[in-house]
Amino acid sequence: MSEYPEGAPCWADAMFADVEGAKAFYADVLGWTFGEASSEYGNYTQAYSDGKAVAAVVPPMPGADAPSQWCLYFASPDAAATAEKIKSAGGELLMEPMQVGTFGTMVIAKEPSGAVFGVWQPGQHKGFEKAGKPGSFAWAEVFSRDVGKVDGFLPKVFPYEVQQMDMGDSPEGAAMDFKIFSLGGRGPENAVLGRMGMGDEFPPEIPSYVQVYFGVPDCDEAVSKAQKRGGQLHFGPMDSPFGRFAALTDQQGAAFAVIDLSKTSGEMPQTKDV
Repeated sequence: MSEYPEGAPCWADAMFADVEGAKAFYADVLGWTFGEASSEYGNYTQAYSDGKAVAAVVPPMPGADAPSQWCLYFASPDAAATAEKIKSAGGELLMEPMQVGTFGTMVIAKEPSGAVFGVWQPGQHKGFEKAGKPGSFAWAEVFSRDVGKVDGFLPKVFPYEVQQMDMGDSPEGAAMDFKIFSLGGRGPENAVLGRMGMGDEFPPEIPSYVQVYFGVPDCDEAVSKAQKRGGQLHFGPMDSPFGRFAALTDQQGAAFAVIDLSKTSGEMPQTKDV
């Protein structure tokens, strides 16, 4: 499998106090199976869809009191160089570049408005073996309370081209501040990441975060399964030109979204350069 280009989402993992509960939840909602826990790497356990690696789950490190949450990793040819860019652009390193055996090198960072993300320099582990299909990573958006900080930060760290998306003339669309970050050319077809401004509809205690979308064959069925497993629905299901989607938290409080990419509705919104 070829390596992901610099700045492309390439991997996702999540830390759970109850790993077995998380495995049961995502096996039901996303159809995942799981490999053996890697004891030498903190019982890191990969998830698979159709036999292809799509994500991983891991228990917290001893003594750590971190909330359950998904972390999205962006590809880098040089994690140390990307870490320097993060610092010079106003971000914060939560974990300095760390080599993970022969698999690759990782960084955990926080962009200036507070969203946590990862950087992955591949070794043997290239990233997602499947993406853009049911059971795998489909899309991601940075939800931010200070969009100016995010918009200034991301293009300094990764080679993104940025465009504003025109969400329409309706009151809802006019109030929505959404940008797309692209690689290899402008336009939705080259988009790898979205950025959404957080308005008053978000409770003040929710910080800026990265929302990871996983593909599903049926959005409503996935929502129903998540709710039966103790997950909570926060938005949707809603039809869009990109697919039918919904935002959820799992039974341990980790936010994620599901999207049926085959069920599109409406005209694709226009974009403009910024």
